[in-house]
Formats: sequence, C-alpha cells, structure tokens
Amino acid sequence: MAGMPVLGNSVGAGELRDNSRDASNRSSSSGSRRGSSPHHAQEHETSDATVHKPDLTRPRPTSYEREYHDKVPTMATLSGAGGVVTHTAPSYEEQRANPALLSRGATSTPGGRSARDDGYCSASSTPHNKSTKGSVVTLSCYKKEPKIQIEEECFYSEASKRLRTNSIKTEADDGRETWGTGADFLLSIIGFAVDLANVWRFPYLCYRNGGGAFLIPYTLMLVFGAVPLFYMELILGQYNRQGPITLWKICPLFKGVGFCAVMVAFYVSFYYNVIIGWAFYFLMSSARSELPWVHCDNSWNTEQCWDSGRINGTNKTDVRYQGPLSHFTPASEFFHRAVLEMQHSEGLNDLGFPKWQLAICLGLVYVTLYLSLFKGVKSSGKVVWMTATMPYVVLSILLARGLLLPGATRGIAYYLQPELTRLKDTQVWVDAAVQIFYSVGAGFGVHLSYASYNTFHNNCYRDCLVTTLVNCFTSFFSGFVIFTYLGFMSHKQGVPISSVATEGPGLVFQVYPEAVATLPGASLWAMLFFFMLIMLGLDSGMGGLECVITGLLDQARACGAQWLRREHFTLLVVCVSFCVACINVTPGGIYMFHLLDTYAAGISLLCSALFEAVAVSWFYGLKRFSDDVEEMLGFRPGIYWRICWKFVSPTFIIGVVVFGLLYQQPLQYQHYTYPPWAVVLGWGLACSSILMIPIVAIYKLVSTPGTFKQRLACCISPESEHEAIRNGAPVSRFTWQHWLYV
Repeated sequence: MAGMPVLGNSVGAGELRDNSRDASNRSSSSGSRRGSSPHHAQEHETSDATVHKPDLTRPRPTSYEREYHDKVPTMATLSGAGGVVTHTAPSYEEQRANPALLSRGATSTPGGRSARDDGYCSASSTPHNKSTKGSVVTLSCYKKEPKIQIEEECFYSEASKRLRTNSIKTEADDGRETWGTGADFLLSIIGFAVDLANVWRFPYLCYRNGGGAFLIPYTLMLVFGAVPLFYMELILGQYNRQGPITLWKICPLFKGVGFCAVMVAFYVSFYYNVIIGWAFYFLMSSARSELPWVHCDNSWNTEQCWDSGRINGTNKTDVRYQGPLSHFTPASEFFHRAVLEMQHSEGLNDLGFPKWQLAICLGLVYVTLYLSLFKGVKSSGKVVWMTATMPYVVLSILLARGLLLPGATRGIAYYLQPELTRLKDTQVWVDAAVQIFYSVGAGFGVHLSYASYNTFHNNCYRDCLVTTLVNCFTSFFSGFVIFTYLGFMSHKQGVPISSVATEGPGLVFQVYPEAVATLPGASLWAMLFFFMLIMLGLDSGMGGLECVITGLLDQARACGAQWLRREHFTLLVVCVSFCVACINVTPGGIYMFHLLDTYAAGISLLCSALFEAVAVSWFYGLKRFSDDVEEMLGFRPGIYWRICWKFVSPTFIIGVVVFGLLYQQPLQYQHYTYPPWAVVLGWGLACSSILMIPIVAIYKLVSTPGTFKQRLACCISPESEHEAIRNGAPVSRFTWQHWLYV
C-alpha cells in the first residue's frame, strides 16, 4: 500500500500512487536481480538507463513553486513484504557536482547512497521489486527537477559550469591551509578584539560618562551595532574562504571595500606597532633596582620637575604639584624627554633622525611579528596561546595587589558610581558607539581573513558570541585594575581623582608607571605591566598584518602570480611597514604618531564597514546570505540578525560618521597645534583608502563586457552567474523580491 507523501517539489501524490500500482507488474525483486542471468541483467541495465531520463514534457514550475519546493522535502513510504528499505536520492547539488549520478549502471546503487538496492532512484521511477507486500521504502526526492536543471544549465558555457561545480561547498581540500584547531582561531580573534584600547580607553570612558550608567548605551550599541557586523565578517570569510579583496567575487562592484580594509589595516600597522616598541623600551628600563622615573635627578629632567616623594624644600621648583598629568612629573619627563626626546623637535616639520634604541625595540617587534606570520595560521595559531591568555594572568595579579592599597576602593567607586543624568548627553552615546565598534574590530578585514582559514562547517556563530563576551569582560575587568591604582595615587598625593584619570598613552606610560613606582618591589610590578601591554599589542599587530598579507597575496595569486611564496611576501610587507614606522621613533615622531592615530583608521574604517554591510545585505542579498549560513551551520539566521544587517547596523555607522564630521576637534598634541597642511595631509591619508571604493566600482563598470544593463547586472551579481546573465538569463537582483526580502 502506498503511503501519503509529504508535500514535495518533484512528485505529486497521484504520480506516486500510479507508480506503486505498477509495482506488482514488475517481474524481478532486488534479490533476484542480483542473481539474474546476463540476459536479465541487460534488461535491467536498459531499464536503469532509461529510468533516470528527466520528464521534459512536464511544465516548468513557477518561481513561487520552486521557492516553496526548495524548503519542503518530499518523503514517500511503501509497505510490502521484505522489511524496511531506505534510499536517499542524490541532491541537486550532488547531481551538479557529479552528472554521472543521473545515469547509473545496472550494478550500481541509486546515487551510490542506498543502504539496500531496492530498485528506486526517484519517486517518478518504476520499482524493480517483484512484490512490495510487507516492505517500506523511504524516498527522498530531488530538490530540483532535472528538467529545470537542464534549462538553467543551458545559459552556461562549459567553463562556467566548471566554475559553478567548483563553487559547491564541500569539505574537500581546496589547497588553502586551515587552523590547527578551532581553539587557535578562537584565541586569534579574541586576541585581535582584546587590545590596548580595552585597558587604556574603556575604563576612562566609563568613569567620564557616568560610571555604571555608561554600560547601558555601551550594551545597546554592542547588541544592535557591532556584533551583527562582526558575525557578518566571520560568515563571509568562512563561507567563501577568500581574503578581504578576492572575497568580493560575490559582488564585484564593491571590490574596493576590500582594498579599503587592507589599506586601513596597513596604515594602522605604521603606528600601532610603535606602541609595542615603547612598551619594550619601558620593559627593559624596568629591569633595574630603581626605576628611572622615580626621581628628578636624571640628566633629562628639567628645573620644573616635581618629585612628589620629596618634601617641598628639596624640589627644584616652587610650582604647586598638579598631579601625574602635569608635564613636570618624573614619569612624564621620562616618557617625553628620555624616551621620545621631544625636546629636540619643534613640530611636525622638524622630525629628526630615528632614535636608535627605539628603532631596535621596534625591530624586535617586527621580527616577532614575522616569525609569527611567515608560516601562516599554522604558526600564528600557536603564538596566540600565549599572547591572548597571558594578559588575563597579569591583570589578575595586578588587581590582587592593587586591592590591598589604600584608596583602592575609592578609585573603584569613582569608576562604577552611576550617574543616570549623563544619559541625556549625546556625547555619551557617541563615545559608547565608537568604543565598542573599534574594540570589536569590524571593518578592518582581520576577522574576515582569519575566518577564511576555518573549516567550512566551523561554528562561527558560537565563536562570535564567545569573543564578544570575552571582549566586554576584559574591558570591564581592566577598569578595576586601572582604577585601584588611580585611587591609590589620588589618596597618596592628596589630589582629586580627576587629576590622575586619563586615557591613551598618557595612562599607560605616565600615570601607571608613576603609580607602581611607589610600591615595594616596583621593578617587578612595572615589568609585569609592560609585559602585559606587549602581549595585548602583539596579537592585534599580528591580526592587522595578517589582513594585509592574506588580502594582497590572494589577489596576486588570483591574477596569476602562483609562484609568489608566503614567506617572501610576508617579509616584504613587514619590511615596508617597519620602514614607515621608523618615522614615529624620531624626536618629532610623536606628532606623526598622533596624526596617523587620528586619520588612518577613523572615518575610513567606518566607511569600510558601512559599504560592506550594504553590499552584503542589499546587493548580494539577505536571502542568498541566509542560504549560505544554513548550508554552513545548518540553521538560518533569525529575524534579529537580518534586521540588524539590513537596517540597524548601517544606520548605526552612518550616525557615528555624521556626528564625527559635524563635531571635529582641532588637531593638536598637548600644546602643539598642527599647521593647516598637516590637517590636509591627514584627510588625504583618510581619503586615499575611502576613494578605493568608488574608483574600483567605476573600473568594474567600465571594464566589464556587454551592454550597460549587462555590465550593471554582472557587477552586482556573483561571478558564477555572469555567463548566464550574458546569455539572457533573468537577473534576480532586478526584482523587487530581492530588495525587499528581510
């Protein structure tokens, strides 16, 4: 007796009943078939060869029917006398990857996947079984009719068919290396997301913007703005297994977004790695019995230097002590006059020559980065086990020591005391948006590059959530560490906490060194702190250069440079970055450092993330993107993710960009105001990466062959569809259904 089939896309209930009625007229079962004579075998071979021929007389389903049928599989059961027989027919993707599945031989099983050869290959075929009494046959019908496949394939040339066949995602080795373990990848993206800004920026913003109340806008911006973009980058990289430039074969019009992201990451390496070099210098300076920034008796100190550890009579100046943010403390003068040697420069137009001690420290940073990156993720994946985990050990040790200091609880109270009235201030919400966006690291292309080395079915959804939670926890936890010592300084020196609270290099190279200098065993605590800074900086520096290397190397190989070896290309990238970074270790280098920090990854990074979100959610299409996620992870993204990708996250970025353009601050460092030509230079640097987006888009439109409509269609469609578009196939992106899908 034929069972009732579930709704399907290649067989109707009437057809199945007709086939089951004819089953008793067949003369052989699967058992007799295997033991039949050559004559009978020949008959079966003929039957098997014809049974797979598609029914070309049936009308082509409508687009609605195809969409509906793609979602609802067809299953059929048949009762008979031989037990339970299970067969799964080859899926549409398997048929495309291996056309031989459509014409099997007499002795092969249907699709090569049947547990027992029952003679069925599809719901429209006729069973070979002699009797069906007492048996149950389970059929999984084709996802798409062979006729539809044939009609669609007629739009493609042989080369295009091979391209489409190769685009089917499998676990087969495509020649691209993968992470040694999933933990290597997770620690790498955690290491990049958790960087120096978690230590030197978030605690100060939290204190300045209402304490605990700041967590409200911070959390909202995290949930609706940054995390969806972070998740999108992981999906793009893992599904396509391409770098940030070659990835844009999914939508060639926006290939400039990849160039923009790579350029931003490269610009950031010019100054970010200098911070690690400073930390190396401080680490080596701390390896002595007495820290060099304790007293004012050094050759670099001025007459205005104030030693808070001495009584007023022994100081060289009568100027009242104004706290560690004053430019006349021993720690401040050590940083500006002994390390940076700013006294030998008058400004940006007087840079001078690189300081050799800092150049050596910077060289050590780049040597470490090269050794971590030249073998790809196989080597960097092992380094992050130390660079991503050690900061938590050091932070815990520093917190345990800080909580024993007088005034520590006062500092924590200032850090967390909620001021809900501050939520009315627009600047608080902008600070929260900027902080979480830059902290997560969306738009750099680093997460995308790292994810491209994942296995196809890696659970990047879990990795996204874990990384986000760890990143937020680190920011919040480091605030306790920093403010215990700031509270201690405020208590000991008798100054308001506002006199010691700051952000950026001023916190980690002036305030904190002065705080630990007063502790017993100061050298040990100073070395621990600067070692933690080096670990925090290295994995972020590795991520930035990995984006540059992966992006450019993939693009070069796509253009035919298969001879290019990663070891040599990595050396080239590292050497160029080092040469440019040496500008920042000159006496006037701090002015160039501040210029790069202001313009290299400001508006340009936001534009990169904005156009990436627009390209994927609007042009590539949320439906296609959701299909990719389902194919990779086994489930489709929920309505929250889709709405954020298409509407909320782009709006979030646009708001930050507009506010940043409307409320710009004058470019200055301490008391030095930059000349107008320096501002023009900064904007030129920012625009050099942003302009890659329209330049590449125009180039793609001009260089693509065909009519203007075909050019536009090809530029906003994946490359695998270009041949069909030129042969007259309908363009899904020219329909309202594509643009209105959520």
